[in-house]
Amino acid sequence: MTPTSTADSTLPALGNSPEDLKVSIANHLRFTLAAELETASTRDWFVATSMAVRDRTLDRSTRSRAFHRQHHVRRVHYFSLEYLMGRLLENNLRNAGLYDAAKAALASLGQDLEAIIDEEPDMGLGNGGLGRLAACFLDSLSTLNLPAVGYGIHYEFGLFRQEFVNGRQVEHPDAWTRLGNPWKTMRPAYCQTVRLYGHVERKFDSSGHSTIEWVDTRELIGMPWDIPIVGYDSETVNVLRLWQAQAGDDFNFQIFNAGGYVDALRDKAEAETVSKILYPNDATESGKELRLVQQYFFVACSIADIIKRFRRDYDLDWSHFPDVAAIQLNDTHPAVAIPELMRILIDEEGLEWSHAWAICQKTFSYTNHTLLPEALETWSVALFERVLPRHLQIIFEINRLFLENEVAARWPGDAGKLRALSLIDESGTKSVRMAHLSVLGSHATNGVAALHTQLLCERLFP
Repeated sequence: MTPTSTADSTLPALGNSPEDLKVSIANHLRFTLAAELETASTRDWFVATSMAVRDRTLDRSTRSRAFHRQHHVRRVHYFSLEYLMGRLLENNLRNAGLYDAAKAALASLGQDLEAIIDEEPDMGLGNGGLGRLAACFLDSLSTLNLPAVGYGIHYEFGLFRQEFVNGRQVEHPDAWTRLGNPWKTMRPAYCQTVRLYGHVERKFDSSGHSTIEWVDTRELIGMPWDIPIVGYDSETVNVLRLWQAQAGDDFNFQIFNAGGYVDALRDKAEAETVSKILYPNDATESGKELRLVQQYFFVACSIADIIKRFRRDYDLDWSHFPDVAAIQLNDTHPAVAIPELMRILIDEEGLEWSHAWAICQKTFSYTNHTLLPEALETWSVALFERVLPRHLQIIFEINRLFLENEVAARWPGDAGKLRALSLIDESGTKSVRMAHLSVLGSHATNGVAALHTQLLCERLFP
């Protein structure tokens, strides 16, 4: 299905001719950047050109969203800790069919499009095959006119940039956001609150009915930034939504007035650490904790965003949630989304366990990226209990029911099979097996190629 109707027929569509683009670029240069044609830098021209193109992609994005709401489509939600996007200006110009018009428009202004394209830095959102696969999937989804949202983290510094000094690698922060980015749009109306730490209490009402409450938690705010994903020769423009971590209370005025000038900003600094860099060093316990917090932060924001859209756009009960929302887990980094959705369905929506679990399994799919058992992600039970106590309880219950109702029934008396398939690895430090959780909580699991998928079934999960 292709979006064709305009969201608001009273607003004229932006023109795509060389003259239209020339006017848009010149206006952004003058009125957005306060620059002059004669003295503007190459960076100024890059930003102005990108914003002129972005205006047109946002026009298409508005039409896409209106069309999707009107037709109650099923939307793909792609969860990935990284996206290797590359440079967007050239990609968006070619995909939107604007390359030649932009080149002519800039030439008439005395500028060279190729030189302007070279001015764009890579977004610091990914560093390898996992991130490139995610970016390619988003591009393909838009090209095929399939409604989708990519979800990830708005890293301030990404991974790192490197140089060699005296034969040794030296790492520096990748400050890709330092000068701003013309493709990003902050969406404060869609910010989310994320809870962490605390403890779990069981409470009873006057009739003896019990409820589980997660209390005494710390809060983070997730601020979303949207980046348009333009399909090739397509009317669909999907969105990559990235979450930036912020403190619930940025500034403690009382501590500041008492002379604790640095301590007054401690909560702000600690919160912002969550979205500082991709893959913080996990050689220390604090590094491991930051990684787990980082992973939960982005999936909690994303699940809340999906549910908000479900309630707004569809007059349906929870049984129909998988009919309109599909969630693809790119590797195990977002696997904690499975117990998070279970927590919401059981604790907040009051669904029975079996009903909630059926919804989860129909909603999630999982892509595995490694066949090496030692490379599969695990988290110590002690760390999980400290950071996400309610989620650990849910994982334990998922595991108990799986082992009792499925594994023991199929392989009675086989303790080795119970150990191999358990979500909890007890061979050393007691830990949660995130790949096992991802497979069990999904209705489909695949590798990154057909052979990978075959080997996944034969060797890793026989």
